[in-house]
Amino acid sequence: MLIMFLSFVILLFLGVPIAYVLGISSLLYILFSGDMLLLESASHRVYSGIQNFGMLAIPLFIFVGEVMNSGGITKRLISFCQVILGHFRGGLAYVNVVANMFLASILGSANAQTAMMSRVMVPAMEKEGYKKEFSSALTVSSALLGPIIPPSLVFIIYGVTAEASIAKMFLGGIIPGFLIGGGLILLIAAISKKEKFPKADRASFKTVVKSFVNVIPALSIPAIILIGILSGVFTATESAAVAALIAMLIGWLLYKELKLKELPKILMNTALNTAIVTFIVAMASLFSWILTFERIPNQVADFLISISDSPFVFLLLINIIFLIVGMFLDGMAAMIILVPILLPVAVQFGIDPIQFGIILCVNLTIGLITPPVGTALFIASSMSNIKIERLSRTLIPFIGVALVALVIITYIPAVTLWIPSLFG
Repeated sequence: MLIMFLSFVILLFLGVPIAYVLGISSLLYILFSGDMLLLESASHRVYSGIQNFGMLAIPLFIFVGEVMNSGGITKRLISFCQVILGHFRGGLAYVNVVANMFLASILGSANAQTAMMSRVMVPAMEKEGYKKEFSSALTVSSALLGPIIPPSLVFIIYGVTAEASIAKMFLGGIIPGFLIGGGLILLIAAISKKEKFPKADRASFKTVVKSFVNVIPALSIPAIILIGILSGVFTATESAAVAALIAMLIGWLLYKELKLKELPKILMNTALNTAIVTFIVAMASLFSWILTFERIPNQVADFLISISDSPFVFLLLINIIFLIVGMFLDGMAAMIILVPILLPVAVQFGIDPIQFGIILCVNLTIGLITPPVGTALFIASSMSNIKIERLSRTLIPFIGVALVALVIITYIPAVTLWIPSLFG
């Protein structure tokens, strides 16, 4: 076991991609254990880790994001937000947050949103006189909403790992997503007043109506996803297929910007991104299986229970653990490894699996924008050409907003459980 953890830590700090870290560490454990049964079972464990109906939603939602970019859906959403909010002081900053909230309801990935919005919003804000580091920090912070506002890839991974309802996870993420989005808007209001950010002229009523009519088809995608799930017409996984079909029809027939010749490129990007996610899930499943074989979950459970029998203290410890883990480990991998260990303990403390899942997701999402290995942070830094140190300093108040929201989500169960309870 020592060899596995040493190899894990060394490879991680050497910057080896997380899927290889997990796979190599697991393989070294199996080889040094000398247990042929483990070696024979490893391939089956890798395969069974990704053999789940819920996993089908991942390539479909990735495909939706690719179609949105190519089909003109994304730019129309951003344009609509500019028409509505541009006349406020700091209007483009508000546009950044609200546009990310719209995109989060379709894409479900912080990294994808960071890359997309860094290309669009950072240059636009810089042109209007905003500091580049502020624009980039706001963009990457707003992209945190991607994995929290449904649909969400990390919610799907949690649902698969914890055998929890993916639909209830989607519903449970609605209020937390708007809570974080609202917090960012309040922060922008305070900063805008202090920094005297620019504002655009108010759009005419005719322009507002025209922009709204133009964006209705794009807004229909998240609406159909949620209404379909809530009404029971289709499952969360099936909603991904419906969203993919609708996005294609909108981009091709209505906006006429999606060309058939672009389809091979879209499918290739979807396949590549899906392969990355699937490989991480498969290797993390193998790593988690070995931990279970070594009875690590039982030892961790006994340790946590011995510290305190208070759910308040347990949740505090969970937040600290996952905030630290999120700084170093990919969120999906961390979830697959740690959920089987910590979820049974949470249930013993009377914590609902849906609330626990959303707490985990928010923690790990915050990790995406924190050094040393926050992937969204690196994407924003690279695309905006800003040093990590400068960007990290500018991010401090935005991370503060996310942490305040995390405390509320952690200790007020209704924030995550009220909407799911309305639908059984």
